[in-house]
Parts: sequence; structure tokens; C-alpha cells
Amino acid sequence: MYLSHWGLECSPFEAKVDLRSYYPSECHQAASLKLNYAIEQRRSVALLCGDSGLGKSMILESCLQQLAEEFSPIARVVYPAMPAESLLKHIVRQIGPRDSEPQLDMANLVEGLERIFRHNIGDGLHAVVAIDEAHLLQQHGSLEALRLILNLASDACASESALTLVLCGSTSLVSHVAKNASLEDRVAVRCVLERFNLDDTIAYISHRLRSAGCANEDVFMPRAMETIQLLSQGVPRRINRLCDLALMIGFAQDRTKIDSKTIEAAHAELSSFRQVA
Repeated sequence: MYLSHWGLECSPFEAKVDLRSYYPSECHQAASLKLNYAIEQRRSVALLCGDSGLGKSMILESCLQQLAEEFSPIARVVYPAMPAESLLKHIVRQIGPRDSEPQLDMANLVEGLERIFRHNIGDGLHAVVAIDEAHLLQQHGSLEALRLILNLASDACASESALTLVLCGSTSLVSHVAKNASLEDRVAVRCVLERFNLDDTIAYISHRLRSAGCANEDVFMPRAMETIQLLSQGVPRRINRLCDLALMIGFAQDRTKIDSKTIEAAHAELSSFRQVA
């Protein structure tokens, strides 16, 4: 609705994962490098942790899309809140033959995974299993099941494991993994995302505007940027919501720039939604 008013080709602050608008902050870049290292060196486990809204899914998606062809098949689990047996079945469906239907029996699932990994190793490939919201695994007892599949086909594999397990979740995931000593010992890298500081926030907003085709990077005034940082607490998802609504308010008021009062108005409106909910 407001795109032409601000000279935009698309909405710059969409919450969906879009690699075109991905902003590689220093913290995000460090996490990406660590994840790539763990996978390319065929390590067993990598952790990516952080508070909600910091961009974990974006980093994970970016990493997986940039992998060489030898790192396949890739299983991506976005809803892991299920019993261990169901989780393994879901993984088999993603990395196994398309015409196969995994049996419900746990023994058959494990045998099926073993065959898949051995065949994969024979083809010179390395599987990747990436679990979003991995902090939910603990309550369903699935962390131990995932640890055990790291042992499958190990005798045929020259690396640590036939697959790399990437666990992505809240910071509580670190303590969950620490309680499983055998799994903890196999963690190659731990990436913990931090919130943006003011410089990060300014660079992030400018990057998102440029990615959306905006030629005017001064849409948000300096004081507005400071207010965004204060009210969002450096969380990218909150920054997106504030900026998106502020652009809508600015359009409705026929403004040419977004000032701090507009940001405060957007924040007040978003806060009122949360109170009603």
C-alpha cells in the first residue's frame, strides 16, 4: 500500500525468510562461518542459539542453501515437538527414497536410516539434519534418539559421523544439551546470537531499504533510529514490525521522513495489540 510513496519495489520489513534482504551483521556472519565449518568438516553436531526474533532461521536457511552438492540429502525439521519415533519417521521421509513409506516400528526406522546413510556414504555424500525450535526436543525425549542416530553407519564413515546434526533453538538448548554428556561431547561449534547495538540497527534498516529498491536511505531520521533501537531492544523481528508500521503511518500522514514520534506512535499501537491479545 505504501510502496510507491516511499519509492519501494517491495516491502522492506517482511518477517518471512528472504535471503535477498538478509543482513550479515558481524554476529550473524560469525555464526554462519561456524555452521559452515562444522558441516564442511563433517562434524557431528552444531548448535545455533539465541532469543526469539534474532534471525536464527535466516542464518540456517542461508547456510543450507550455500552448501556444495556433496552435502546431501538435507532434512529440515521445523516442528520437532513430537515423540522420538515420529521425529525419526519425519526425517526418513525427507532423506529416504521418495517411494518409501517408513514403518511405525522404531527398529524398522533405525534400520532404514542405517541403509540410507550407508548408501549415502558409498556415493561420497554427507547428510545434514537441521532441527528448528530444537529446545522443544527435551520435553519429548528426542535429543537422545538424535544422539543415537549419529552412531549409525559409523564403521563405513571416514568422518565423525554419517551426518551433521544442526540444532537451532532458544538459549535454553545449551543447557538441555549439556545434560546429555554423550551429545555434549560431540558438539563441534556453539553459535549464540546477540541483539543488535545501535550501529547494527542503523545498518540493518538501511540494508533492508536498499534491498527493497529504496534510493533514499534517509527515510528514517537519526533520532528515529535511536528510538527504534530503544523500543525494539535490538531484536530484528521487533525492528521489522516497528519500521513497517511506521512507514504505513508516515504514508497515511503524507510524510517524507519518519521521525521519532512516528516510531513511538507505531510502538504504542503494537503494544495495544499485545494487551488486547
